[in-house]
Parts: sequence; C-alpha cells; structure tokens
Amino acid sequence: MAPHDLLTALRDQNPLVHCITNYVAMNVAANVVLAAGASPAMVHAPEEIAEFTPVCGALTINIGTLSAPWQASMVAAATAANAQNIPWVLDPVAHFISDYRKRAAQLLLAQRPTILRGNASEILALAGEAGAGKGADSGDSVEAAQGAAKSLATQFGSVVAITGPVDYLTDGTREAQVSGGSPLMPQITALGCSQTALMGAYAATGPAFDAALAALAHFKVAGSAAAKRAEGPGSFQVHFLDALANTQPADLAQVIG
Repeated sequence: MAPHDLLTALRDQNPLVHCITNYVAMNVAANVVLAAGASPAMVHAPEEIAEFTPVCGALTINIGTLSAPWQASMVAAATAANAQNIPWVLDPVAHFISDYRKRAAQLLLAQRPTILRGNASEILALAGEAGAGKGADSGDSVEAAQGAAKSLATQFGSVVAITGPVDYLTDGTREAQVSGGSPLMPQITALGCSQTALMGAYAATGPAFDAALAALAHFKVAGSAAAKRAEGPGSFQVHFLDALANTQPADLAQVIG
C-alpha cells in the first residue's frame, strides 16, 4: 500500500496500539499516536498481557527503562502477538550498554519482530558489529549500518528501519530512504521512542514495509513543518504534535527517496 493510503486507513480505522515503552517516553508516545490518528494503550503489567495484547491491532516494545517484570511482559506480549498474527515492533534502546540489556534484546529479537527500529549504533551492535553508540545516542552514520540492517532483515524476516538524518529502510531485498525532519528532533527526549509507537499504528493498517515507510515519512514531514514555526526544542514539541495531526496523505510522498 502507498504511504498516503496507509495514513488514510490509519485515521479511518483508529487502531488500538499496545505500547510497552519506557517511563520517559510514555506521555510523548501516547500523544504522538493520538495526534497521528490512532489509539495508544500503555499497558505493561504481566497480569494483563494475555487478555490485552490479542485485542490490539499492533504491539510495540521499547526496552529503554528495562526491568525484570517489564521484560517478562515484553516476552509474553511478543509471544501472544505472534500467536495471533498481530504485527509488533521492537525498539532495542541502548541494548549494548550491559549484558543484561543485551540478553533481553536478543531474546526479543529471536521472536522475530515484524519491524525492528533503531539508530545506527543499535542496529550495528544487534548484528554483532562494533559501533560507537553512547547510551541511547548513535555514534555511527546511517550509511555505516545499512549492511547490518540487511543482514538482520534476512536472518529474522523483519523489516529493519534505521533512523537518522536520512532514514533507511529494508526488508533484505527492498530498500528506501526518507529525508526531511529537523535538527531539533534529536534534542527532544523520547521522540525516537514515540516513532516506534507510530510504526505500530501503521503496522496495524497495512504491510510491514509500507507501514514502516509511512511512519518514517510522517515523522519527517511533521518535523520539517514544525521546524518552520519553532523557536527551540520546547516550542518544537507543541508544533510537532500539531504537524502530525495536520499532515495530509499526499504530503508523505514528498520525503521518500
């Protein structure tokens, strides 16, 4: 499906997106999903997973503030999503900073996420290659991680998205690039995490590659529009939510290379 068709479908269907994300990202991610036209739910208690995940249109998992109870919920939710053929997105935030986090990311990756989204350093490290990441920030270029993305896509059957100044997307065979956005975007905490949630919303409405591409494009379009009105990171956040809501389907084609 073309990105503009997916945005129309997203707003028509208003899919419910199960977001297991980090403490820092919850509010931002929920507002991003709402502004785009979908419905977020930040449900993470292990006791609720078996009942809740199967009724959602998509699942997103972000390991930013990882803990043992949350890891159990993540694994259970991914298992439930796979059993019900529900698309799910993995965001392995800073998975290389500790052995515990690395093992958690690999355990989730083994469940073969529909979409894998990360920055260049996260994707490189997930593929077993050396990177220069610093915490949740990338120290590597998107171009440097493209080979790792293709390898992961082929190995796990996932669509892999690398986000950066120019985003890169591949399913191991097809590839696409998305330009635009604003240099202010990395200055706002959890904005990348919220893109993972938006990818879930799009994945609930169409094929994985097309969904990831539409989500990347929606962010770039909104980022460019918000930057024209913002005076800094604070006002950018407000204008960005408005721009997500005001983005029209035809706008998405402008940023896809």
